[in-house]
Amino acid sequence: MSLTLYAHPFAAYCWKALIALYENATPFTYRVVEDAAGWAEIEALWPIRKFPVLRDGEATIVESSIIVEYLLRRYPGATRMIPAHHDGALGVRFMDRFFDNYMTNRMQVIVGDRLRVEAERDAKGVADARKQLDVAYGWLEQHLTPNAWASGSTFTLADCSAAPALFYSDWVQPIGERFPKVLAYRSRVLARPSVARVVEEARPFRKLFPLGAPGRD
Repeated sequence: MSLTLYAHPFAAYCWKALIALYENATPFTYRVVEDAAGWAEIEALWPIRKFPVLRDGEATIVESSIIVEYLLRRYPGATRMIPAHHDGALGVRFMDRFFDNYMTNRMQVIVGDRLRVEAERDAKGVADARKQLDVAYGWLEQHLTPNAWASGSTFTLADCSAAPALFYSDWVQPIGERFPKVLAYRSRVLARPSVARVVEEARPFRKLFPLGAPGRD
């Protein structure tokens, strides 16, 4: 085995791959990308210049969900990230897309807007993203089962996606007491040892959060 993950501890989509690796104690080399040299390495492997990127020998695997599936197929561990049963697998993959598309991506709209100069900011786009996060919270509130995971009774890819989605989305559009099941699930998933490890590794970088990291979590 010769796995190298190109990632950054504070990046939401990198969390998904890191959680999967930590969950199954999969050995890998962590290449933290922080400077021009690191980005040049990524660009040589993946010209789109997005992380995480996983290198397995001569193979390059990109996109966080695909990386988790690759690990399941090539380096399976005790935690099966996607159920073998077809219906269960579809449910997990759906929830993975839900957290990415309707939470993480919406959160990034709000964060990205703050990085723009004042004249280029999109107030309507930010307001729409906040509304969409509330809609997503409301849908999730109706579909979560207390004391269960995001898609069933076991920890899966869906939870790897949920952890960064709920962690950062709550920072920009607080869940609060409006959605108690969502808030309880957020606390539960962040307490998972593999997730807690990622949260701690990201802690020194909180100063990078452009809206100002809240004094919690």
